[in-house]
Amino acid sequence: MSSDPSSPAPGGPLHAGPDVALPTAAKSDAKIDANSAANSAADSPGKAAGKKPGGRRPQGKSPRRRSREFALQGLYEWLLSGSEAGVIDAHMREQEGFDKCDSAHFDALLHGCIRDAAALDAALARHVDRRTSALSPVEHGVLLIGAWELSNCLEIPYKVAINEAVELAKEFGGTDGHKYVNGVLDKTAGDLRAVEVEAARAARRGAGAA
Repeated sequence: MSSDPSSPAPGGPLHAGPDVALPTAAKSDAKIDANSAANSAADSPGKAAGKKPGGRRPQGKSPRRRSREFALQGLYEWLLSGSEAGVIDAHMREQEGFDKCDSAHFDALLHGCIRDAAALDAALARHVDRRTSALSPVEHGVLLIGAWELSNCLEIPYKVAINEAVELAKEFGGTDGHKYVNGVLDKTAGDLRAVEVEAARAARRGAGAA
């Protein structure tokens, strides 16, 4: 995780507005174990090249992943403009490709992250190297999504929630933004999913001792 508060926040400069073209990046290096993958088919789409949220999305992405992309675009707009959640929600639903996303998960993410932003920022604040308001809006939005899923979507394995956030950061954030996101959420998971994280660590220790 980056520890140089004086360096530019991950994500780089972006243009304000709901149809901003976010940078693309290479495929994720985050790992999901076999059990997590088996229990999260909705979160395990085929890999496709990155596209900006709101634009034409490539084939192969699951509806759940597409919902995160639209939620990220909405959160990006909210973080920059402070527009009302309902206005952003309506605009996102007008975007091309929205019909292919998991609209229920999009709704939960967008409205949940905005509603719970203060609590989510407080959970993240223990593990970031600057105020969350000083993060780039891309990485801030991705961290909000990851923290919200860790807090509220217990059916999604914590490794999968982290991996999906890393994928978003790799696709739309800065060059090393995904590493920052991975480090912060890995530590945040220890707070929000303590039992699950400890069980995974114990399993790894047992496997190593066998």
